[in-house]
Amino acid sequence: MIREFFEFFMNRSDQVIRLTLEHLQITGTAVFFAVLTGVPLGILITRYKSLSNPILGIANVFQTLPSLALFGLIIPIMGIGRIPAIFVLFLYALLPIIKNTYTGIKNVDESVIEAGIGMGMTRKQILTMVTLPLALSVIMAGIRIATVINIGTTTIAALIGAGGLGDLIFRGISMDNAYMILSGAIPAAVLALLVDWLLGIVEHYLTPKGLRNK
Repeated sequence: MIREFFEFFMNRSDQVIRLTLEHLQITGTAVFFAVLTGVPLGILITRYKSLSNPILGIANVFQTLPSLALFGLIIPIMGIGRIPAIFVLFLYALLPIIKNTYTGIKNVDESVIEAGIGMGMTRKQILTMVTLPLALSVIMAGIRIATVINIGTTTIAALIGAGGLGDLIFRGISMDNAYMILSGAIPAAVLALLVDWLLGIVEHYLTPKGLRNK
């Protein structure tokens, strides 16, 4: 059985590579825009506490909605294809990024901030030179979570014509072909593990040396 699957997989290796690159592109684009949006929002709600509950509440709603339902809701508005899929994945990635940015900044020791104020640093300088560097490992953890979750969710995006490894999975289901399902599922799982590992390395080197776990 393993040998037969290996032969099946190798015969479709070009297709698997193409769909894996599509999968990575869809996920990467969604997470990229989520970072551009989520990090500033996380910073904003540390400054204006009255906004924290509404913003986190809205992000929570998107996170708790079943992915298939959210894809279905977006079709009448944006149609099908890659763009609506990226938009839905962007919404899914927001919560961990916003929440970790907020948590990371709020957990910075007040004495460190007070020392910066005592040195005459402006609020902008304290943010960019003190709080963000100290909170960066927590923010990166949120980005890792969002990316890994989205790699799995991107497989469902194939149902609305977005492409990616979900194409093989759903085609295999419709044809009752276990080898085809595995040809999509295994690369998706490996991709999630690989990306998580690479982002873990980035997180390690972005963490100030004094805060790293040896």
